[in-house]
Amino acid sequence: QAQLEESGGGSVQAGGSLRLSCAASGYTARSNCMGWFRQAPGKEREGVATTHTGGGGTAYVDSVKGRFTSSQDNAKNTMYLRMNSLKPEDTAMYYCAAGWATPCVPEVDRYNYWGQGTQVTVSP
Repeated sequence: QAQLEESGGGSVQAGGSLRLSCAASGYTARSNCMGWFRQAPGKEREGVATTHTGGGGTAYVDSVKGRFTSSQDNAKNTMYLRMNSLKPEDTAMYYCAAGWATPCVPEVDRYNYWGQGTQVTVSP
């Protein structure tokens, strides 16, 4: 059974930090890509960070470069997103996802397995 479990969301003030976690099990563990996406009200879902589970590296959307860092523990089938220097515009529902792609492009259609989402709210 494919399953993704997220944790770590919350409410912080601008400049604060959060770490999101995503644990994959079942068929998602065989996916070669995992990614973080976010969606704010009235906005398109966008890729934040995409990671090759085999160690191919991580790609970040320009707006989070230098502030967000993705890491993974493949032995635990877990991916993390460390978010520093948070801004109000980072406020969104954050989703982890797993899929198959080469390279691990931040395209929603390439990710078949999704978590429930965890809310991140950043106050001014």
